[in-house]
Amino acid sequence: MKEIKIQSLEQIHEAARQFIEAMGENTVFAFYGKMGAGKTTFIKAVCEELGVTDTVTSPTFAIVNEYRSDTTGELIYHFDFYRIKKLEEVYDMGYEDYFYCGAVCFIEWPELIEELLPGDAVKVTIEERESGERLICVKDPE
Repeated sequence: MKEIKIQSLEQIHEAARQFIEAMGENTVFAFYGKMGAGKTTFIKAVCEELGVTDTVTSPTFAIVNEYRSDTTGELIYHFDFYRIKKLEEVYDMGYEDYFYCGAVCFIEWPELIEELLPGDAVKVTIEERESGERLICVKDPE
């Protein structure tokens, strides 16, 4: 398990670079954390460090946003399952096409679709401390 600390928003891009170094060959990352913990903000910083120049926003209503790295040409999918009411919605959107295509997938609110996550998904937990500092724990798949 790798831990990354973010003491202030000014450090988020350094933390994003550390996260990218820890990504390895993995492509599916499940981000756990309370509302307001900073999942979207951190994913935005990671996407920017990966070369995305488009505006990265939460796909709360769209469920999935697609980005492309301007440096590598790689596709990146950003999911937000917060508004999912039943798993059929996820089946209907063709989640397998995304999760198993080899593109990087960042997933917010993965606990709502836990049984659909690939076995090799990396669990990323973002915790807000009383000081306002964020602790990011990256746990490799079992």
